[in-house]
Amino acid sequence: MEEMTEVTEMETAPMENNNELVLVSPEIQPEPQPKRRKKKSMVWEYFTIENVSPGCRRACCNRCKQSFAYSTGSKVAGTSHLKRHIAKGTCRAFLRDQDNNQFSPYTPTVGGSEPRKRRYRIPSSAFIPFDQDRCRLEIARMIIMHEYPLHMVEHPGFIAFVQNLQPRFDKVSFNTIQGDCVATYLREKQSVMKFIEGIPGRVCLTLDMWTSKQTLGYVFITGHFIDFEWKLQRRVFNVIMEPYPDSNSALSHAVAACLSDWSLEGKLFSLTFNHPTSEAGLENLRPLLCTKNPLILNGQLLLGNCVARTLSSMAKDVLGAGQEIVKKIRDSVKYVTTSDLHDEKFFHVKDQLQVPSEKSLILDDQTQWNTTYQMLAAATELKEVFNCLDTSDPDYKLAPSVDDWKLAETLCTFLKPLFNAASILTTTTNPTAITFFHEAWKIHTDLGRSITSEDPFISNLAKSMQEKIDKYWRDCSLILAIAVVMDPRFKMKLVEFSFTKIYGEEAPAFIKIVDDGIHELFHEYVALPLPLTPTYADEGNAGIGKGDESHQGNLLSDQGLSDFDVYIMETSNQQMKSEVDQYLEESLLPRVQEFDVLGWWKLNKMKYPTLSKMARDILSIPVSAAAPDSVFDITIKQLDEYRSSLRPETVEALICAKDWLQYGSEVASNALVKMEF
Repeated sequence: MEEMTEVTEMETAPMENNNELVLVSPEIQPEPQPKRRKKKSMVWEYFTIENVSPGCRRACCNRCKQSFAYSTGSKVAGTSHLKRHIAKGTCRAFLRDQDNNQFSPYTPTVGGSEPRKRRYRIPSSAFIPFDQDRCRLEIARMIIMHEYPLHMVEHPGFIAFVQNLQPRFDKVSFNTIQGDCVATYLREKQSVMKFIEGIPGRVCLTLDMWTSKQTLGYVFITGHFIDFEWKLQRRVFNVIMEPYPDSNSALSHAVAACLSDWSLEGKLFSLTFNHPTSEAGLENLRPLLCTKNPLILNGQLLLGNCVARTLSSMAKDVLGAGQEIVKKIRDSVKYVTTSDLHDEKFFHVKDQLQVPSEKSLILDDQTQWNTTYQMLAAATELKEVFNCLDTSDPDYKLAPSVDDWKLAETLCTFLKPLFNAASILTTTTNPTAITFFHEAWKIHTDLGRSITSEDPFISNLAKSMQEKIDKYWRDCSLILAIAVVMDPRFKMKLVEFSFTKIYGEEAPAFIKIVDDGIHELFHEYVALPLPLTPTYADEGNAGIGKGDESHQGNLLSDQGLSDFDVYIMETSNQQMKSEVDQYLEESLLPRVQEFDVLGWWKLNKMKYPTLSKMARDILSIPVSAAAPDSVFDITIKQLDEYRSSLRPETVEALICAKDWLQYGSEVASNALVKMEF
């Protein structure tokens, strides 16, 4: 019995050597070894322990055969360095195995059971309880942000997906998710209202009229304003359904509803819209402006001529005049881009000819004129390749003629300044009125020269385009000019220079309208009681601590200084008037390319306290009513059939909430911004 015990102990105490069992001879009595704990670490799937010398063992990688320290005597190195060898990608053999396994086909299990998986201990993670309401909120946000149909929550595919993802989730109906989306809209609206209720200046609105298959109109109303940090902001305020969009009261009804909804009565500075409006319709809109004289600057605070629509209309004229050559080039581009074989042959010819153009061929979207311009511009640079393509591809029979290419280049010459101007509207961070004074003047001047061309095609096309830019200039040049005056690099000097070029002997009359408008508008700002205006109130209180609030309140109370306000108004009129004159008489700033005009006014608001408030409002005037993604549209925007079937309130909630959600937590920081200001 004693002898059997010895053998058993020797058999159960193996020495590990390449996974083989080594029996110790009975004649040699080994020292009793402690019972080793079974190795549970995952690294032993990739390593084998080898005996190097008595008392020294090393771990050898089964993949790359590299060895690592494991134990020397009683000291054990652990497994962290072994894990790093596998997990950090040091073992190249292991990486190769991983890459091969990534593309290995799926092997079905045999007998209906899967092979046993080894279980490893993983770090414990925090328990996340299931929250049905939170899931519904996230679904509502997802539908709003990505414009998914509300009915998707009732689609069998969505229900099956959610049930597999979380069986405890109770499926929701169309009505439920519609209510969740409206609730999200209302929560976000409260944040936006807090953001705008304390803005120091006035608000400018743009009105973008959409249509629908039911001939209903939807007025997209967007607010533009400059915040306490002198940053230009825009938010979609309302989407209002108008049953009779062509009526004289359609726009005025929508604007009045917006002003009431957002408590903006008396704060509307200008209106920009793209919908044809009669004189009666304009008269309905004028009383909604906050200026005492709505006809100031010839009434151009109502901008009824959206520059995006003007540019799109001019581009449509250009493409219409060359529609035959546009179709030829489109067919050629289509031939190349819709076949990999044709595309390969095209680039083979390009390499042979060593054409330096880096532009890629694109097939245009005929509802967006910029894509057609980009298609023409790329094709004309690659015309040599098209002309020689038939040598490599005999099936290509669509090559335009020399005259066709010449005409295409002419079209690009007309489209390029329109494209450059419209591209400015796709960004919303900088005031656009100043820039478009330059762009409109430049386009007007270029077309004037083109009219005198001896080529009848160029001359006739230029005349058609100039009629439209002339109308835009008549309707909007004064409001653009007053924005230029608020740029310390130009002031009245650029207005005088450009008007002289355009109007000739009649220029002084138009220059006087701008100068009178600036002074008249300035007088309205002077008439505002200084201590009561938001800008002064916030600036005055910005650096006051809690300990000074009581004293400051008594000092500026109506009982203490109400007569002083009257005295200031009576005695300082001439002094305040000189503020605008002082600004105009000072030297112009150097014309640097990257000039932040809003930042300049922020720095100089103490030097020009009243004029800076006026500049803040003028520089927030938008020249386009189109959204940035609709600037290049040729057709009027139409609400899709699905959204047209929803209630108007739901349509408004979905569109407005999507706009607000993209700004994240910006609106929540307005209180902090006010304190810092």
